[in-house]
Amino acid sequence: MLEAVSDASFFVGEGQVVSLIGANGAGKSTTLKCIMGLLPAASGKVEFDGHNITHASSVDRVGKGISLSPEGRKLFPRMTVIDNLLTGAHCARGRATITESLDLIFGLFPRVAERRKQIAGSLSGGEQQMVAIGRALMSRPKLLMLDEPSLGLAPKVTEEIENAIIRIGKSQGMSVLLVEQNAHLALRLSHHAYVYEKGKVVYSGPGSELATDPEIQRRYLGV
Repeated sequence: MLEAVSDASFFVGEGQVVSLIGANGAGKSTTLKCIMGLLPAASGKVEFDGHNITHASSVDRVGKGISLSPEGRKLFPRMTVIDNLLTGAHCARGRATITESLDLIFGLFPRVAERRKQIAGSLSGGEQQMVAIGRALMSRPKLLMLDEPSLGLAPKVTEEIENAIIRIGKSQGMSVLLVEQNAHLALRLSHHAYVYEKGKVVYSGPGSELATDPEIQRRYLGV
């Protein structure tokens, strides 16, 4: 059996932004899928909120407070924006919770509020990414995982996404686990970061420290 990830151990604290960076194929997205229960863990364990959830289903993990915004957005293009958002609310407890979640999302992304009745497939790539993140927020997770949220986006939209991630952590006390090819962005956002190579963590430390490390700069930041 081919191992995509091995020897990867890391911790995400409450209210922290933690990033996984590294080359394509290093195992970052596989790690998120394993935490979400979309891929099985052949060894090791996944602990969340003090509980071993290694063998829990993905549905159970959502119920416990984990949510994933996947790479590529994966919206339903023929459904409206609001209906796409509501697909993420299946674990929400009551109409009031859904309303609170929508208010949070519309506050983070005013453009999503403006386009809530539009067909999702008619939105720009940046707007679709905002909807995808919003859908992941509908369950009001304790841990929000974002897989390549800035991929293919214009700098202005990337800045909006970055500001939203900061606000999610500060105002909601939500933990964010970020997989991001834009290492500059990831390290700027992160309390702590882990660098993957061939499925293993080879460097780790505070984002601000890694951003100024000469070896990290040379290998991952193009400095």
